[in-house]
Amino acid sequence: MSNFSIERSKMASQCEQMFEQLTTLKPNTWPVLYSSEYNITFCGMEKLHPMDSSKWGNTFAFLQAGGMLSPENVVTPPEISREQLIEFHTERYINSLRWSANVARITEVPPVACVPNFLVQRNLLRRLRLQTSGTILAAKLALDHGWSINLGGGFHHCSSDAGGGFCAYADISGALKTLHRAELISKALIIDLDAHQGNGHERDFLDCDWVHTLDVYNHRIYPFDQKALKMKNLMAVQLHPYTEDGPYLKKVSESLDRILAKCGDSKPNIIAYNAGTDCLMEDPLGALNVSPQGIMQRDELVFRKAKELNIPIFMVLSGGYLTEAAKVVADSILNLREKGLISAI
Repeated sequence: MSNFSIERSKMASQCEQMFEQLTTLKPNTWPVLYSSEYNITFCGMEKLHPMDSSKWGNTFAFLQAGGMLSPENVVTPPEISREQLIEFHTERYINSLRWSANVARITEVPPVACVPNFLVQRNLLRRLRLQTSGTILAAKLALDHGWSINLGGGFHHCSSDAGGGFCAYADISGALKTLHRAELISKALIIDLDAHQGNGHERDFLDCDWVHTLDVYNHRIYPFDQKALKMKNLMAVQLHPYTEDGPYLKKVSESLDRILAKCGDSKPNIIAYNAGTDCLMEDPLGALNVSPQGIMQRDELVFRKAKELNIPIFMVLSGGYLTEAAKVVADSILNLREKGLISAI
C-alpha cells in the first residue's frame, strides 16, 4: 500500500471515530452541539478579554428556558485529539501552543503568558478544542439531517499555521477539510457574517477551487488582512462603521444571491454559516449598528435560503462581545424553530 493510501486510510479511520456517536442519536434529539465545558473560567483572567466567556452556556440556558433544549436532547462533543488537529493544522503551529506566551498573544490576554502551560491547556485550550470538535461534528450532522448548530466555535481568525483574535483552532476550515478528505463533500460555501473579516479560513482556502466564501464585515476594524482578501473564490462585502438594519440586510440578501450564482450550476454540498453577533449595536468591537431584530431577520434569511435550495447548513456562534448577545442568539434560534426552518431529529 502506498504512503498516500495509508494516510488516506488513517484519515478515514479518524473521521469514522469522530462521527461514530452521531449514528446512535435518540429520537427527538436536536442537531445542536453543546458541552457544559464550553464556558471558560480561568482564575478570573477570562474577564481581561472583551469576549463574554459565559456566552455559550448562557445561550444554552436561554434555549432551555425557551423549552427547546435540555442536556439530554443535544449532542455533547468529545475533545478533539492532537492527531485530528494535525489533519488541518501544521504540526509546528500545534507545538507552538505549548508555549503560554504564544497562547497569550493569540487570546489577547497578556497574563496567560505567566501561567504554567499545563493549566493553560486544561482551563483554556481544552475548552476551545471541545468547541472545535463541536463544529466538525456539526458539519457532519448537517449532512445527515439538513441543518445543525454548534453553540460555540466560529474561530475565523485562525488558519492552519497561525492563530489570533481569541481564535486558537481553525474549526471552520477543519470541518470542511475533514468532510472533503472523507469524500463527503466536493463543494462548500462559507457565509461569514461576523463583524470582522474571516481572514483565517480565507488564508486556508486562498487558491482553493472547491470552497467559495461570502464575507460581510466592517472594513475599518481588525484584522486588516489584505493577503486573505486575495482568496480565489471570495466575495468580500465591506461595510461602513455603524451600518444599520436596512442597508445591512439588503447587502446580506443581495450578496448571498450573488455568491450562490457565482458558485455555478453545481450548488454547494454544504454551507458553513459563521453567525457572529458582534454586529449588534453598542458591541464594543464590531462598530456596527444592527438591532436584535436585525440579527433574527439575518439568520432567518440565511437558513431560509439554504432550505429553499436544499443545501445542508451548519451554524457556529463566532464573535459577540455584549452580555446581551447570548439572549439575542437564543431568540434567533427559537425564531428559526417557530418558522419551521429547524426541527428535532
